[in-house]
Amino acid sequence: MTLTQLHLTLGAALAPDAIPLHYGQPLVEYEMMHDRAVVLDRSHEGRLSVRGPDRHAFLHRMSTNSITSLSEGQGCVTLFLTPQGRIIERAFVYSHTDEVILISEPGRGPALESLLRRNIFFQDHVTVESLTDATAHLALHGPQADALMERLHPHITDSPVLSGQSIVIAGISVLAFRRKRLVGAHWALICPVNAAPAIFAALLEMGQPSGVRPAGALAHHVHRVRVGYPSGREVSSDYIPLEVGLWDDLHFTKGCFTGQEIIARMESRQKVARILVTLTLSQMVDAPAPVSYEGREIGTLTSSAAAPDGNLFGLAVVKREGAVIGRNVLLGTNAVTASITGYGGVQPPFIETLQDNGSE
Repeated sequence: MTLTQLHLTLGAALAPDAIPLHYGQPLVEYEMMHDRAVVLDRSHEGRLSVRGPDRHAFLHRMSTNSITSLSEGQGCVTLFLTPQGRIIERAFVYSHTDEVILISEPGRGPALESLLRRNIFFQDHVTVESLTDATAHLALHGPQADALMERLHPHITDSPVLSGQSIVIAGISVLAFRRKRLVGAHWALICPVNAAPAIFAALLEMGQPSGVRPAGALAHHVHRVRVGYPSGREVSSDYIPLEVGLWDDLHFTKGCFTGQEIIARMESRQKVARILVTLTLSQMVDAPAPVSYEGREIGTLTSSAAAPDGNLFGLAVVKREGAVIGRNVLLGTNAVTASITGYGGVQPPFIETLQDNGSE
């Protein structure tokens, strides 16, 4: 049985890329991800292996974080930028034995692979290999995810965020990465693709005491938008990292990287032109859509999500002066009302919160 076949036996509705959208109970999956724990198939996040003696230096010079400082078992999140400081790709990077493993944004594996290959110079002793077809990427999210990981591998939760190690699940060696939290703990599990069904089933069985159940991409998307985690349209060449809450993906003392001059200038001046905000919507509006206030366009709705419990959430990149928490704005051509509820991602420390004074 393949992983796709297993999803179907569990009642999954599949997206065109064979990733489950839900398993027939979207509200339960949404609530369980928030209150207990869920296991998801995230195999549309591409996986690459960079090998060779120059692997750390190669990635270090290209991207925004400090890759040469990573020791065995350590990881970070890094960005690949244009010379103008705009985002090309974002990846989780993990230093493992004789390779560096990269996990891309959803659907961006081939683009990231192409970017890396284009930047290999004749003196670089590196190779780039896609692991996407040979592996599967399963994920655990939720407050009880750590409890399940402890049953699988005692003391693994003592490891810091963005670290990883090899563990055994159902008799199979799996790479387990502790990722940045979305809802509760977040673990990524990379395994051979032919072993993925057995591991998925084992996670459900061993997770029963913690209430673990399968969940689809819709539950993940709603929670991502609700908590203000940038991905998708936010991580694109339309934006500079500081505008979309990616402050913690940058390293300001590592030395040169493509786009550094723009980033350093914004940091030294302590000023950004735009900022990522979270929204609650009065009606569903598909992204992208313009955001306006008092008859003036101030930004763009970049993500929207309808939660199964009826709540509607959004993310928008708006002009700094318009990012006022508590302010009502209008979305799209039908002027749907939305309220700014907070700032998304991780903001620079110099960003001050603008609060509505209650005059509206």
